[in-house]
Amino acid sequence: MQHTLLSDIHFKGVGLHGGQPVSMTVKPAGADRGIVFKRIDLKRADNLIPARWDLVTPSRLCTIIANVAGSSVSTIEHIMAALAGCGVHNALIEIDGPEVPIMDGSSAEFVDGILAAGLEVQGKPLPSIRVLKAIEVREGEAIARLMPSDHLEIDFHIDFVDQAIGQQHKTLTMSNGTFVRELSDSRTFCRKADVDMMIANGLALGGTMENAVVFEGAQVLSPGGLRHSDEPVRHKMLDAMGDLALAGAPLMAHYSGLRAGHAMTNKLLRALFADDTAWREEICSAQAVAQLPGAGLMLHRSAAA
Repeated sequence: MQHTLLSDIHFKGVGLHGGQPVSMTVKPAGADRGIVFKRIDLKRADNLIPARWDLVTPSRLCTIIANVAGSSVSTIEHIMAALAGCGVHNALIEIDGPEVPIMDGSSAEFVDGILAAGLEVQGKPLPSIRVLKAIEVREGEAIARLMPSDHLEIDFHIDFVDQAIGQQHKTLTMSNGTFVRELSDSRTFCRKADVDMMIANGLALGGTMENAVVFEGAQVLSPGGLRHSDEPVRHKMLDAMGDLALAGAPLMAHYSGLRAGHAMTNKLLRALFADDTAWREEICSAQAVAQLPGAGLMLHRSAAA
């Protein structure tokens, strides 16, 4: 069955790139509505932006969606990852600016809000997207790939010259709360040289040592250090989770990323849906539902609510 929230969830923060204060409320939505953003600061009828792969606009630093009228919202990947990882299939996200608040640079605060609100079971079957054959995209040394699987799996490889990051690889089956336990608190990261360059170009104006992990050579400059020894690769997996959620339904697939990012994952989804022989939509069986991200976690929370 599909799930939505039991109550509204409110968030306040600043946008990472613009640095402007923003308020956001995640609200329950009816079955088959999916995830939709509403720019309440735009006083016109075309301020609704469905969270879909085909509405993503090119960006290297974050995920941006825009409707045909040009209404847009950026940096949606962390809230999308939290919703997918907790098993929320339908929600209306009202936001009073062009960018989702960065919070602490991870999905942790969004997840905490969802868990506190709890979920409502909706009386409609849950569709899923089953990948039927391998689909791959490449750009230089970067590779993103989808392969058949009976549940969502994510594996990621990163390779940085900075000694504090270096090479990292992790594989996780995203079932029964794995996202919440293993990935949700992993923060966005960058090198200090990149931070200096972005600020000089008017970007990352809302970035601080508190909402991103900043590296310089062998040093971790952010106070308190790392939350996980492999926090960077975990965050890349978090981003992939959010970007894959733009498929519009849970994916039954194994996702593999090598030096991939937001644009590559979206390019991969476009390649998947361009090939009618590579996927099919099907209603989740009871066995499939039990393997979905957040399934066991949220059933437990709902029973306790």
